Amino acid sequence: MGKVRNILQLKGNAVYTISPDVTVYEALEVLVDKNIGALVVVTQEDKLAGIFTERDYARKVILKGRSSKETLIGEIMTESPIHVASDDTIEQCMKLMTNKFIRHLLVVDNGQLAGLVSIGDVVKYIIDEQRYIIENLEHYITGQK
Repeated sequence: MGKVRNILQLKGNAVYTISPDVTVYEALEVLVDKNIGALVVVTQEDKLAGIFTERDYARKVILKGRSSKETLIGEIMTESPIHVASDDTIEQCMKLMTNKFIRHLLVVDNGQLAGLVSIGDVVKYIIDEQRYIIENLEHYITGQK
């Protein structure tokens, strides 16, 4: 099974960040513009503060009757998000995501944000890896190279 670093090598290390002082509405605009489901929340000192996801919006703003134009990200973000390291396995990510009911994992190496992986990234990697194994087995069985 592959490692988190393998996913980051394929998708890159780009992580979209936002300040805790930004409104939820502005954060939603970024999510839509970038076609992503989560933003990493960092302070002005570049310290990790949390993560803001579509799920945070649905559960902590809309269902609570709050205004997205008046609510700040810092009020509703998920603090201390679960994270993995580049050396962790894809299987470990899958277990964490399944057991914790989350869709995004921060990748932190030596205290520094190194990337973000989503459940979609993990599933795509597993499917591609299985396809590769199947093709190799088919070639082995049929004697093709």
